[in-house]
Amino acid sequence: MDCSHIQFCLDKSRIDLDKLQELLTLSSFWAKNRRIEDMATAISNSNPVVTVWDNERLIGFARATSDGIYRAAIWDVVIHPDYRGYGLGCKLVETVLTHPIVNKVERVYLTTTNHKSFYQRIGFQPNTTTTMVLHNNQPVDSVSLLEEQVKM
Repeated sequence: MDCSHIQFCLDKSRIDLDKLQELLTLSSFWAKNRRIEDMATAISNSNPVVTVWDNERLIGFARATSDGIYRAAIWDVVIHPDYRGYGLGCKLVETVLTHPIVNKVERVYLTTTNHKSFYQRIGFQPNTTTTMVLHNNQPVDSVSLLEEQVKM
């Protein structure tokens, strides 16, 4: 496949959330039931957000969060199944890694279940000693909590 016309974009305003939901549903097992409004929140709180386009067709997506100096994390890396095997996933991750907000941090984290060898080829290493997870099943209403703390 000739991929010379494929475009990588950093413009969040170009993202059609319905198209993104379709891409995530088709290309991942972990993002099949995401709500549009939740994806909008995640995107607005992420930088960079990189999309990959074949003309008007959304074929790739990735986003990162970072403090800009110490840590960053890459999230939601997907390439449409029809476009896999052409180096687009590698270029997508490299676009995130070279972004000015990410490229200066000491460590970049990424969570993956099935694609460890793909990320190792890019330079990621398994980390079994420092990562912990809190499954926040009952989020606290931070406004109410803050109001109570102010009353004290």
